[in-house]
Amino acid sequence: MRAILLLAHGTPDTLGEMPEYLSKVVGGRPMPQHVVEELQHRYAEIGLKDEPGTEPPPLTRWTLRQAEMLRALLPAKVYVGMRNWHPYIADTVAQMKADGVESATVICLAPQTSRTSIGLYKRALAEAVDGAFPLDFIEGWATQPQLIAAFAERLRTAWTAACAASGKKLPVLFTAHSVPCRTVQGDVPDAYAVEAKHTAALVAAQLPEIDLWYFAFQSQGVAGGPWIGPSVEETLTALKQEGAPGVVLQPVGFVCDHVEVLYDIDVAFQQTAAELGLPLWRAQSLNDSPLLAEALATLARDAESRTPQPLATEAAPAGHRHR
Repeated sequence: MRAILLLAHGTPDTLGEMPEYLSKVVGGRPMPQHVVEELQHRYAEIGLKDEPGTEPPPLTRWTLRQAEMLRALLPAKVYVGMRNWHPYIADTVAQMKADGVESATVICLAPQTSRTSIGLYKRALAEAVDGAFPLDFIEGWATQPQLIAAFAERLRTAWTAACAASGKKLPVLFTAHSVPCRTVQGDVPDAYAVEAKHTAALVAAQLPEIDLWYFAFQSQGVAGGPWIGPSVEETLTALKQEGAPGVVLQPVGFVCDHVEVLYDIDVAFQQTAAELGLPLWRAQSLNDSPLLAEALATLARDAESRTPQPLATEAAPAGHRHR
């Protein structure tokens, strides 16, 4: 039996789980208490409680929903594994073994490839599978046509409404999660930044009515070392200085709502924009987009013609990135 495995970052279910969760994110390194408290504050702002709620947090909820939509499109078993929280990759793979899975197509729900994310997912998966069955690990899908169409659909709705509200044509600011500079350096260049900008360019090409668009990296880490830019804050300031009447922001490195969308954009960037006097709108996340589900289904169908292989891994530096 060939199955499909969707991989995501994972997110804590309660505020009290934050220290354990962050320890997993950074590979066991101790986190300063002020960092733990700051992230607890951010998660509290998007609705995370001290005790488990009636439904999972957004990232978990939407990832499970995406798996459910994929099951409706394909006659295959679809599993979800998280690298840093429940359902852990190791636990999901154990269930796959128990279910008699003989091979699997693996899709990481981070369309753009980076050693910071993909390499770490691969290592966790290789340890869990331990040669039990071969895998077709899809390295990246930053230019997948239905993914681009899904982003364009969400952007068109937001941009049209924002322009109507402002009475002017607005520029668009595409974003993706930043990564530490050290993770994109080395003998083999990391394709992440190029792929993220390529995704943005393809989405923009679907909306020729947009005259100006820009790209920035968001959610730079709260501790340690330089991260790639330009940052969203720097870009918003520059747009204000250039006389932009407002801006429509769309993150193209994420496929669902989570803290980097619901807090970093909807709270922090909104506050920055308000202080600048720059109206800011955001395109809705893909979440349960039928086009996103079709993109995942197409990736899985295309993989059926390939022969799964034992998973090869390479060293991957730790980093704080959510998908």
